[in-house]
Amino acid sequence: MTDTIARIFVGFDSKEVVAYHVLAQSIIEHSSMPVMFSPIVLGHLDGLFTRERNALQSTEFSFSRFLVPYLSSYEGWSLFMDCDMLARADIAELWALRDDRYAVMCVKHDYVPKIEQKFLGQVQTKYEKKNWSSVMLFNNAKCRALSPDYVNTATGLQLHQFKWLDSDDHIGELPVTWNYLVNEYDYRPDAKMVHFTDGGPYFNEYRDDDYADEWFAMRERTLHVTQREPKG
Repeated sequence: MTDTIARIFVGFDSKEVVAYHVLAQSIIEHSSMPVMFSPIVLGHLDGLFTRERNALQSTEFSFSRFLVPYLSSYEGWSLFMDCDMLARADIAELWALRDDRYAVMCVKHDYVPKIEQKFLGQVQTKYEKKNWSSVMLFNNAKCRALSPDYVNTATGLQLHQFKWLDSDDHIGELPVTWNYLVNEYDYRPDAKMVHFTDGGPYFNEYRDDDYADEWFAMRERTLHVTQREPKG
């Protein structure tokens, strides 16, 4: 696999199937380079991902996301992202930020969630490095510590706080515009990838949030079919 193709792994959750497809369409529409999508679906990981669901998990891919380097054969670079996002810019711009000095790159958010509950009444957990792992550029060869055994047995905080690295010095920083948290941050016209972290517009209580109108417009384009005009 060459790095001339952006290899994108997207968390897939059966409670918000539409999110994956609209995100993929938004990436396709804006991209100036070839992309390859791999949804992380639990049913595709039988025998590989074996850890039991944790009561604090808000998505089915909370921990399976860390299998991305293994699924990439520890070769080249891979991008992981949550499904509840919308691309507003060219993914090639993000792909170009890869830096071989680092094992992983992400937006280093420094915030405390404003709400106690998010979509479907789930608890909004608060911890150091919150949402760092929702967009990750993996330099796969430097992430061999993320073996299936480790991903299946490590604690949630060990995974999401990057304890599998020898030092935080191995974490490169991406611009905040590439994982811009809706509602947690004020509206920003130049946000390149918006993240509906509290809940996507497909849930009724979030349908009027910032950028929701853009999400619905992208959903319509995802459903678009050009019909042949009737003759005569």
